[in-house]
Order: sequence, then C-alpha cells, then structure tokens
Amino acid sequence: MTKGILGRKVGMTQVFDPETGVATPVTVVEAGPCKVLQLRTEDRDGYSAVQLGFLDKKRPAKDRRSRQSQAARSERGHVAGIKSKRAASLAAKGVEVAAKANCEPKKFIRELRGEVGEVEVGQDIDVSVLEEVARVDVVGTSKGRGFAGVMKRHNFAGQRATHGVKKCHRHAGGTGMSAWPSRTFKGKRMAGHYGAGRVTVRNLGLHKIDVENNLLLIKGAVPGPNGGYLIIKETNKK
Repeated sequence: MTKGILGRKVGMTQVFDPETGVATPVTVVEAGPCKVLQLRTEDRDGYSAVQLGFLDKKRPAKDRRSRQSQAARSERGHVAGIKSKRAASLAAKGVEVAAKANCEPKKFIRELRGEVGEVEVGQDIDVSVLEEVARVDVVGTSKGRGFAGVMKRHNFAGQRATHGVKKCHRHAGGTGMSAWPSRTFKGKRMAGHYGAGRVTVRNLGLHKIDVENNLLLIKGAVPGPNGGYLIIKETNKK
C-alpha cells in the first residue's frame, strides 16, 4: 500500500532543541484514524488504490432544517449495507456486492493510488503507518482570497506613486498587443480568482509522530487554513 493518511491541520508552532539551540517551525496535523472504505483493483476499476475516510458524519436528524451537514442515504449506503430495491435485485441475480466497511459515513474521503497489498475493507489506519517514513508530500486546498488584483495575486510592483499617475497606482498597466497579433495571449497574468485550489507541497520532513494522540509534526508550512483537510503521503522524490 502507498503509505499515507488523511488529516486536518491544527496550526503551526515551533520545536526548540536545547542541545543545538535550533528552533524548528512545524505544522501540527491531526491525522487519522482513517477507515478503509473501498479497495480499487485493476480487474474491476482499471487501477489500484485504497479509499480512506476521515471523521464521522452525523446521521440525519428529525429536524429538516439541520440536515445540511448530515449524511444522505447514498452516503450511508457507501459504507454499510442498507435495504433497497436495487440491493435486493442484485442479490436475486446472484451479483456479488463489494465489501462494506460497516462504519459511519465519513466527512473527508480520498483515494491513495498504488498497490493495495494486505489492506482490507473496514481496517483502521493510524499515524503509525508513517513511522518508517522520513519525508512526505502534503496535499490540501489553499486559502481562498476571493477576487484579487495583480499586486496581491501575482506580486506586481504597481504603477509609480508620483508624477503622471492618477488614481491607478495598483493597476496592471497595459495588457494588449500591437497591430499584430491584435489580441491578448491566453494565460496573461491579470486580476482574478486567487486561492481556493488544490496545492501540493512536496518533500517535507516528518519531525515527530505522536501515535497516542494521533498527531503529526511536519517541518515547515502546509497549504490551507487551520481546520483544513489534508492528504499526507510518502514522497516519491529522492
């Protein structure tokens, strides 16, 4: 199996080493325990992967107004066998149904591609899976900054703050071309939606693993705000 786990960013701190006098900045990540929900295979799905789920999702409440964050019936059927006309029809035809984890629906579900190995559906994965891993890749969603200008989004210098510039100090300047090609090339750096995208930070050192409290201390910064979901997996860089 690809060594990896799902987690949630707690925040940043620093670890001081009294012997060397070095303070190491680290990100604290609450990782796992994760439940193995499904196994993807080459024969059935065309690729090999392990599907993990992190954090339980609430069951539907009687109050209809509070159902926005509750698990739907389809989400419950993904992790456990529930009675339905389709399930009864498949059973009558003798179709073998994929194994279920028999757990609560999960908030954060992702797949780790790679050989499945000896992992089984319903198995719990905790931070001890990374004990022999020195460096990891961390995947998350960056902080969303809305519609941003070129100075914030692309680090432009802006216009002059003195003579000849009036009320356009933070503007991008000219973006068009000359008589040829008389258009703006695709990919031109302009103002627009900034952040809220998938970001991978590679080859970060793993400072410490706290199995008892399900915590990882990762050297440096990882994408996303505090409380954001993360995928932590062994790096493939040398």
